[in-house]
Amino acid sequence: MTKRRTVLAGATAVSAATLLGAAPRAAAADGTGTGTATGTGTPATSSAAQKDARDAIRKVNADMRGNYAALKADLAQRLSPMIVVTNTATGGQFTLVHNGTLETVQPVPEYFELAKSIAHVPLGIYSILAQYLANKVPNVPNAARIDAHDLEMVAARGQADHSWATPLTNFQTTLTTARNKLTAANLPKDLQDSCKFILDEAVHYIDATLHDQAFDIASFDVFSSKVYPRIRTNMVFASQAQISGIEGQLQKWRTKLGDAAWNDLYVVVFSIWTTSVLNQASIIIKRCMNQAKVDSHLIDVPTAEILSDPIAVARDNLARIVQDNVAAEMVFAADAEIATALKGRQDLLSEEILNQLGTNGTADPASYTGIAGATAAGKDACPWHQARKADRISA
Repeated sequence: MTKRRTVLAGATAVSAATLLGAAPRAAAADGTGTGTATGTGTPATSSAAQKDARDAIRKVNADMRGNYAALKADLAQRLSPMIVVTNTATGGQFTLVHNGTLETVQPVPEYFELAKSIAHVPLGIYSILAQYLANKVPNVPNAARIDAHDLEMVAARGQADHSWATPLTNFQTTLTTARNKLTAANLPKDLQDSCKFILDEAVHYIDATLHDQAFDIASFDVFSSKVYPRIRTNMVFASQAQISGIEGQLQKWRTKLGDAAWNDLYVVVFSIWTTSVLNQASIIIKRCMNQAKVDSHLIDVPTAEILSDPIAVARDNLARIVQDNVAAEMVFAADAEIATALKGRQDLLSEEILNQLGTNGTADPASYTGIAGATAAGKDACPWHQARKADRISA
């Protein structure tokens, strides 16, 4: 199969010199173009004519982008059927877009949110205390996993500052209230027992911390390790709630659409970066889709924050993806590999750039050691280096 890097590297030395060698000789270093192109006898263009010519070239791309945007805007309104998922504290908001109509639901049972709420207690305490930690990694079992610079950035206030006492006391009040009212929440017994244990241990840890007016990573590790098995219990309940809620809703929509439409379903899942790999909603949805199309029709989109208009953003992203799927096979009909890149998330120039930088087309950025470390093979593959080499030989 033709490799992507052959698109440029396959050019002849003559064409490379013409593109990247002759042009610099046609104009002076300041771009005024007062000389003639060596070996051609063609007068160099004036600065104004050069700018006009380059602007004309730029307009090709500008017009392409305008036409591309027009196609995308039209397509975005016609995409159907599509499910748009926004991850939320309640297990996710799901919108079915079908033939111009929208149906939005939050299908996950309430105990998903409640189980996760109590599972987040250690993170809540950490969030209050983190700025006041010592900024050196202590001798704890997982010390090798704590980045020293990360810790230094987080622990900005230091242990001499005791401003943590008030927010920690306030959080303890919140935990105590939840503990006192826990029975009335009517949770499943195992989940209730798990939440009770986490809340009791958290209140006890805060009591000790306020009494001692001191804390450190080691003492927090003891607390977090003690409650961890119960946090896992809460995670089991949350997972079960999300699976049952999402799968139940998807079955309703599949019945509504019919199997033929369901087989062509697009799904766009929005999540923050920290949950964008093996996203919980995507895992559940994936097995309910047409498996022959799931790789191209289930789209995970990481975001920096919750979107104000996820439907519009989903339509815009999906329209680009769908039209590129067709464009790839038409524009790059001669190269299946580069067509596949256009269909996916790989930059079309990525492999070629790695090749030029001396990674020999391994597509492994970790093997790149900088300009000084570029291999001779990488330089030989680069049209610019080929042109410079041709210049030296002709000189």
